[in-house]
Amino acid sequence: MSGREEPRIAPAVPLRAGPAPAPRRLLPPSRERWAPSSAQIARRRIAVRLAKWLLPAAGLGLLAAIAIWPELDRMEDRARVSFRRVVQATPDSVRVVDPRYQGLDEQNRPFTVTAGVATQTESADIVDLDAPRADILLTDGSWVLLESRTGRYDKARNVLDLSGEVTLWQDGGNLLVTEAAEIQLHEGSASGDRPVAAQGPFGTLTSEGFRLTERGQVVVFTGRARAVLEGGQ
Repeated sequence: MSGREEPRIAPAVPLRAGPAPAPRRLLPPSRERWAPSSAQIARRRIAVRLAKWLLPAAGLGLLAAIAIWPELDRMEDRARVSFRRVVQATPDSVRVVDPRYQGLDEQNRPFTVTAGVATQTESADIVDLDAPRADILLTDGSWVLLESRTGRYDKARNVLDLSGEVTLWQDGGNLLVTEAAEIQLHEGSASGDRPVAAQGPFGTLTSEGFRLTERGQVVVFTGRARAVLEGGQ
């Protein structure tokens, strides 16, 4: 027997059986499975078919726009050039609304020319008038008024040409109507060679023309004339 000791083996300790693990519980699904209805399926099919047609059409439209865009730019440039040419062709064409021209005749008596619209012509002294009207003041304080549909005013010569339903009123109640007349504003006279119809306190009168002098105080009817006087013929 030797002096070396053998290792001791510890006695076995019996293991205690623990409680059995609980069975794992399955969680319910977050949402139930949903089945589309037949109407919804039909709408989806229609949407898919429309997409099959619309998407290629949109692509073709985009390609066409890209193809014609340079041509549109060139057309716009040509339009701008044309517009500039038109504007530069008539740089003196100016329209004035409600113009008023005033002056004095040879005896320093005032006259006034107004209109609805005045358009400058190629000449700086001549304007075309829409609905012109001329007021002439007489020496005794009475007045003569002339108006028409259209007219042309020469500012340098103080000449007003009226056309279209030319109407002349005198302060004394006389009325004269013709189709064309020329007014010499500086002299205070007017004349016309178109048929004339006049009426007033004296009666009615027709003639082939007229001459107005002394700023409307004297009216001479020219050509064949026929008058119907008040109280007789």
